[in-house]
Amino acid sequence: MSAPEDHGPQFNPLARRSWTDLGPRFASAIVLLVMAGVGLYFGSYVFAALVAAVFAGCYREWERMVTLKPLTTVGGALIGLLVIAALIYPALGAVASFAAVAIAAVVAAFGSPETRLWRIGGVVFYGIVIIALLTIRGEATWNQPGVFDSGLWAGLLLGCVIWATDTGAYFTGRQVGGEKLAPDISPSKTWSGAIGGFALGTLVGLVVWLLVVPQSPWWMGLALCAALSILGQIGDLAESAIKRRFRIKDSGDIIPGHGGLMDRLDSLTLSSIFLCVVGVLHGGLGAVASGFLIW
Repeated sequence: MSAPEDHGPQFNPLARRSWTDLGPRFASAIVLLVMAGVGLYFGSYVFAALVAAVFAGCYREWERMVTLKPLTTVGGALIGLLVIAALIYPALGAVASFAAVAIAAVVAAFGSPETRLWRIGGVVFYGIVIIALLTIRGEATWNQPGVFDSGLWAGLLLGCVIWATDTGAYFTGRQVGGEKLAPDISPSKTWSGAIGGFALGTLVGLVVWLLVVPQSPWWMGLALCAALSILGQIGDLAESAIKRRFRIKDSGDIIPGHGGLMDRLDSLTLSSIFLCVVGVLHGGLGAVASGFLIW
């Protein structure tokens, strides 16, 4: 009996196809990074407008997901109130923004009974994220030479950790594969991807920390960046679980290679709240970014 022919390595079309979204993902990431960088640098109303636009978009996707209907008057009002919550922050502060979110929660209660709690939860959650991000950024000092702009650097640190975590998880998960992390929630996520994302996110964050605040303990930077990376992945998984609940794969298709705004920003939600809470507890309401960075 002759030995079976050896045809050499077999071509796996699935492996090739798994990287076909890399180009659109990269191009979209560049555009998003430029937008985020400009908004973060100038702060104030520029950053508030960017936050208003992206999280109004997130809530629009949330509204469509939970109602499975075209945008209603109530849904439009909720989006408008989130925009107002962001835009009034630079002039009136967090209290006024929280008031706008509270009004939005009341308006959401007048919606359909079947979706009422989901609407309230969505508008309150995104409202809190909006306020957290604007609180972290704080007053812009780009036009004051020699002044340490803690809000700019804290925002940069957060963005670098989340971006590196997502990137590490994407490439490690696809290259290494292996055991699924949470197959009932997100079949594409693996333990290798989670570990790779955590490692790269924490490492990149620590490098940024050492460059920005070398006077703060390195171990504090390591711990905080690790927490941001973990919370980024938890936020991603939480959004996947909610989408699975409503039987959808992507929240939208506005960002080529990524899906919707919710899909792109899910990692930022819990991590930004965490950064804000730590900053408030350590530095107080008037120095949130400094409270997170300077120890």
